[in-house]
Amino acid sequence: MNDEEILFSIALAKTFPLNSGVQNVLLDHFGSAKAVYDSRFDVEEALPGASVNFQRALAQMDLYLDLATRELDFAANEGVDCLCREDDRYPRRLRECGDAPIVIFYKGTADLNARHVVSMVGTRHCTEYGKTFCRNFMRDFARECPDAVVVSGLAYGIDIAAHREALEQGLPTMAVLAHGMEQIYPLPHKKTAEQMVSWGGLLTEYTSYSKINKVNFVSRNRIVAGLADAVIVVESRERGGSLITARLANEYNRDVFALPGRVSDEVSVGCNALIKEDKATLLESAADFVSRMGWETGQRRQPVQREIFPELTEKEAAIVGCLRGADYGKNVALLSVETNLPPQTLTVLLYDLETKGVVRLTGGGRYVLL
Repeated sequence: MNDEEILFSIALAKTFPLNSGVQNVLLDHFGSAKAVYDSRFDVEEALPGASVNFQRALAQMDLYLDLATRELDFAANEGVDCLCREDDRYPRRLRECGDAPIVIFYKGTADLNARHVVSMVGTRHCTEYGKTFCRNFMRDFARECPDAVVVSGLAYGIDIAAHREALEQGLPTMAVLAHGMEQIYPLPHKKTAEQMVSWGGLLTEYTSYSKINKVNFVSRNRIVAGLADAVIVVESRERGGSLITARLANEYNRDVFALPGRVSDEVSVGCNALIKEDKATLLESAADFVSRMGWETGQRRQPVQREIFPELTEKEAAIVGCLRGADYGKNVALLSVETNLPPQTLTVLLYDLETKGVVRLTGGGRYVLL
């Protein structure tokens, strides 16, 4: 990705701050951030119905080019990668989300498109029960799935416990920051963050020296959810950022898991509610998680050779064709679009394929080939 497109992407992001949905719509319509800039005075013709305020804001996009230039200089000096949505290194899972940042800043060594990515979040006021679960989960998860990357938000409580336990077990771990790369918040976690740059990474949508606002921490939850295949909630009160992350993960069609707790424990109310309302799968261990996700142990699962499948009908073969190469599986809605089969018909066919030992239903409603 050339610096020019990065430059205009940063300017576009600054033009409509905290509104990445609008930024993505403009990119989709015009094809590039540079094209958006070139059309900034003619947007009414390209987008009929655009409000006067919207046109006025877009017309001022050039006001942010100096800031974007300074950010590119900062990134070059600090070893930060600036990744546009079209960059091959941009997280493909995050790109699927309609409100994904159009440009992110990344410093680290972890593969943003690793085969397995899991986000672990939870309350800042965690108990020994929650910390013990993090420790045991990461120990076993490193053995069950050594190629995985662990994501969290570097906050107090479960977030920092997840990062530190992942590092302890040799799993790369990434933190999604709610501010620019020039600082670490909270400051007591700076040493851990520095370790993560060497074995994991730091990622943010915010330019350096951006003002830290409370809304930033809520906004970054969508990135924590969007980066991963699954989100694990470990202890949560009745309200909190972890539940927002879980809700977003459900909206992004990610798998959501929650650690159950005693009904009398305040920090387990949120997790128990997620499970009770069928918004999360009850989680007991790393082995349980890996099994429900359909992830193999240790080695990459070899694809099943077509010739060893039992005899398939034409429609069953079409489903198998759609699932071939889909490491993370597909849900009924996506299969319906790709096969042009009604969901009701697909449900019956998928049941038959399960019976034949061809597919398996994983957590979150995705089907994968065995």
